[in-house]
Amino acid sequence: MNIPLKVTLIAGGVGGAKMAEGFAALDGVRLSVIGNVADDEEFHGLWVSPDIDTLTYSLAGLIDRKQGWGVADEGHRALDVLRRLGQNCWMSLGDRDFGLHIWRTMRRARGDRPSTIAADAARAFGVVPQILLPTDDRVQTRIRTDAGWITFQQYFVQQRCEPEVREILFDGIEAARPTPEALEAISDADLIVIAPSNPLVSIGPILAVPGIEDALRAAPALCIAVSPLIAGKVVKGPADRMMAALGMRADVEGIAERYRGLADLLVIDHADEAMSKQVGAHGLKAIVRDILMPDQANKARLAGDIVQLAGSWRAA
Repeated sequence: MNIPLKVTLIAGGVGGAKMAEGFAALDGVRLSVIGNVADDEEFHGLWVSPDIDTLTYSLAGLIDRKQGWGVADEGHRALDVLRRLGQNCWMSLGDRDFGLHIWRTMRRARGDRPSTIAADAARAFGVVPQILLPTDDRVQTRIRTDAGWITFQQYFVQQRCEPEVREILFDGIEAARPTPEALEAISDADLIVIAPSNPLVSIGPILAVPGIEDALRAAPALCIAVSPLIAGKVVKGPADRMMAALGMRADVEGIAERYRGLADLLVIDHADEAMSKQVGAHGLKAIVRDILMPDQANKARLAGDIVQLAGSWRAA
């Protein structure tokens, strides 16, 4: 009887969901995904958890592939009613999506653990991998622009990432406590993978939860990070612009510097092969692969490459 490889994926946003789909497609892998909750925000009285929902919808095969989030073939009649009633509806929420947010808010109002709510939602949608929260406490990303502080969703959705980012903070992070499920998934993993998600506002809030980064450093498993940048540019999102605005190198060397002391290997694209030495200067071994994931076959291919890397590393 083959024992499944226990993979723990640290993930946020669209890139994280793609990586999760890749691992979920592999035989012999038991996947746990620790997702980002710092993008969460209240809209129309409902608690919305964008990154966790993107993971859930992606792994359930329900995601809107064109935009990368939300449910495919969605309607927006509820938003039409809210607009007629004079509400500001800059956050696009679909009709079926509203159902999940209503249910989540009801559960939170009666005192249920956010981790339990996320696990129950995943189960209801037929998701096999574990979707875990790094904390059950309220943590929210704030962005300082020249006009002042705004929420991440205001920056990302309402203002379309246009303002220059001057500072990032995670409101509530000091009081946040890690969930036991997340800590166990890290300590018990055979392989830890940091997804190609925004290192500042997707992976950053997860690592900032007190106890999470310490657990990663203490974990015996190999940790492999996948670069979210190819030739200094993102496939999707504002990571490159945010890094540059905050004085970081917006390339694979900047990613290596960010994950120094946490990851053992950094998987970079062929376009960045010439920077392997710079990556190595930060203590990570650069591994060159095709890291684009335009479809399911490439998601599974990259996940399989990472599993093979881990096997070769252990055998060496």
